[in-house]
Amino acid sequence: MSNRDAETGRDLTGIEIVEDRTSTSRCDEGFLKLRRLTLRNRYGDGTQSEPYPCDVLERPGSDAVVSVLYERLDGRVRVLLREAPRAPIYLRKDKSFVHPDPREYRSILEVVAGLVEESDPPGAPGLQRRAAAEAHEEGGLRVRENSLVPLGGETFASPGTTDEKIFFCAAEAALDERGEAIGDGTVMEEWSRVHLLDLRDAIEMCRDGRIPDMKTELALLRLCEHVGFLPALDCFVDDLPPALQERYAPLGLEQAPEAQ
Repeated sequence: MSNRDAETGRDLTGIEIVEDRTSTSRCDEGFLKLRRLTLRNRYGDGTQSEPYPCDVLERPGSDAVVSVLYERLDGRVRVLLREAPRAPIYLRKDKSFVHPDPREYRSILEVVAGLVEESDPPGAPGLQRRAAAEAHEEGGLRVRENSLVPLGGETFASPGTTDEKIFFCAAEAALDERGEAIGDGTVMEEWSRVHLLDLRDAIEMCRDGRIPDMKTELALLRLCEHVGFLPALDCFVDDLPPALQERYAPLGLEQAPEAQ
C-alpha cells in the first residue's frame, strides 16, 4: 500500500505479531544487534572498578539525520510531520509498567528522519544528501541538498542503551507543492500520512503528549531559534520592542556538523 493509499483509503487498525523469534535468535543477528559486554572503569590513579555488565544496542550506520521541513506563510511557520506506525511503542499495550499508560500508539507523528547510509559521503555533504533523500521519501518534497542548514550540534538518542547519534538539519520549502511520499520500499514504511501543522501547535502537541517523540520536540524548538520565533509568546523576535530584540541571540545553531 502506498502513502497515497494511506491518505485516501485504509486506516491503520493495529500491528499483529506473526512470529516471535526471540528465543531462537542470536543477539548478533537481525537489523538490530545487541552486544552483551562485561566492562570495567579505569581511573587516573591507576585503579579500576569491579567488572559490570553492559548491553549496547547497535544498528547499521548507527547515526541518523533529521530533516525539519518548514514554510513561512501569512506571518506564521508551518512544519511538515510524518505519521507512521512504530511497532516498539505500539506493543507497549501488551506490557505492564510502573506508571500505567492507557494509550494505544498505533501511529506517531515525527519529523522526517533516516539513517545515514554507507554510500553517503562523510561530513556535512553526506548529511545534507541523506536529509534531502529522506525529505523526498518521507515527505514527498524535493529540496536542494545545499538548502539544508544545520540546526546546532548532534545529540545522542539514548546514551544508556545505544550509540546512535542524531544530526539536525532544516530546509524551507513550498509544502503544498509536495508530491507522493514514496517511502523506502519496505513493508514497514508502506503506511504513512503527511501532516502540515502550525509550528506553535506542533510544539504544544509535543508538550501535552500528543506527539510523544523527543527528537521531534527538540527539532521544532531548534527550528524556532533558527527562524526567530518565540513559541511561548507566539511571536517573532522582530515583533518585540527594540530593547528586547537586542538581547536576543540564537544559541549557536549555525555551526556545521562534524565529519563522521
